[in-house]
Amino acid sequence: MKNINHLLKVTSAWTSIVYVICYAGVAVYPPIRIMTMRYAMHADVNFVSSYFGFGYFISGLIIWNVAALAGVWLFAFLFNTIKD
Repeated sequence: MKNINHLLKVTSAWTSIVYVICYAGVAVYPPIRIMTMRYAMHADVNFVSSYFGFGYFISGLIIWNVAALAGVWLFAFLFNTIKD
C-alpha cells in the first residue's frame, strides 16, 4: 500500500457521498430511520429525532469523515507496519 494519501482521499469522497445520500433519504422519507433500525439492525426502537438542518448536516459530515479517515489510516498503518 504505497499511496496512503490517495486512499484517504477516496475514503473521504466515498464517506461524503454515502452520507449525502442517506441524509437526503431521510429528508425525502423520514420513516426510513425507523425502518433502518427495524429491518437492518433487527431492533424495534421508537425514537423521535428532530435534529435536521444545515448545521447538523455539516457536523455529521465532518464527524463521519473523521471516523472513516481514522479507521482507514489505522488499517493502512498496520498494513504497512506488520510484515509477513
